[in-house]
Amino acid sequence: MPDDASASPTEDASPAPIPQLIGELKDLVGGYVRQETVVPLKSLGRYLGFGIAGAILLGIGALLLGVGLLRVLQEETGDTFAGDYSFAPYLITFVALIVGGALTWAARGRTRRRKEA
Repeated sequence: MPDDASASPTEDASPAPIPQLIGELKDLVGGYVRQETVVPLKSLGRYLGFGIAGAILLGIGALLLGVGLLRVLQEETGDTFAGDYSFAPYLITFVALIVGGALTWAARGRTRRRKEA
C-alpha cells in the first residue's frame, strides 16, 4: 500500500473556490489590458507629442524664412520691384516656399523607400 507522503500534491489538493478563481481571472485580465493597451498608448502619445511639436517648430521656421526672404526682396533690391512689379517679391517668396516644401516632401519619400528596402 502506498505511503500518504509519496502521493503527489495535485491529488490531495482541492480545487480553488470560485470567488478566488474569479479574482485571479480579474487580475490576469487587468494586467493583460494594461500591458497590451495602456503602455503602448502612452508611448504613442509621447511619439505624437514630439511629432506635433516638431511640426509646429518647422512651420514657424518656414514662416520666418518666408518673411525674411520677402523683406530682403522688398528692401535690398532698390527700385527693381517698384510700381507695376510690386507683386514680384510676394510671388518669388511663394514659389520659393513651394519649392522648399516639394523638396522636403520628396526627401521624406526617398527616406521612407530606403527604409522599406
